[in-house]
Amino acid sequence: MEIKIRPAVFADIDTILEIVNHEILHSTSNYDYEPRDFETQKLWFEDKLEKNLPIIVAEFENGAIGFASYGPFRQKIGYQFTVEHSVYVAQEFIGKGVGKQLLAELIRLAKEQDYHVMIGAIDAENSGSIAFHEKFGFKVVGTIREVGYKFDHWLDLVFMQLILK
Repeated sequence: MEIKIRPAVFADIDTILEIVNHEILHSTSNYDYEPRDFETQKLWFEDKLEKNLPIIVAEFENGAIGFASYGPFRQKIGYQFTVEHSVYVAQEFIGKGVGKQLLAELIRLAKEQDYHVMIGAIDAENSGSIAFHEKFGFKVVGTIREVGYKFDHWLDLVFMQLILK
């Protein structure tokens, strides 16, 4: 399976929206309850571009099958060298190496932009994502118990950290 990783373009917003909305409705990888609309995703896209924050897509047979990005970890100036990332892959492509390529490229871009730390905030029940991040050198640095609520139960959030340099 030949996958190309490239910067996202405006035409990718629909597919990005489809992927993220599936996760909102069917998983705890995103703690939102309601699907996003196109305008919300478009504003997210434009904000990332304006702030020189990457949005990358994995492309297979001329269609986006996953995306990844990062943004500020917290808004205070002291956190300026730390980013929090997200990686999403369309359901039918999970486990096929797509996420691996996306995260590898995000790490490369974060180093290129002189960030010092990448943070992943992962639902504690998502052992697959935790193991996936560990393969890239991320370490579990803490768990916040019952910080989220979705699908009628409390959710624990695991923070993972990768020191880039």
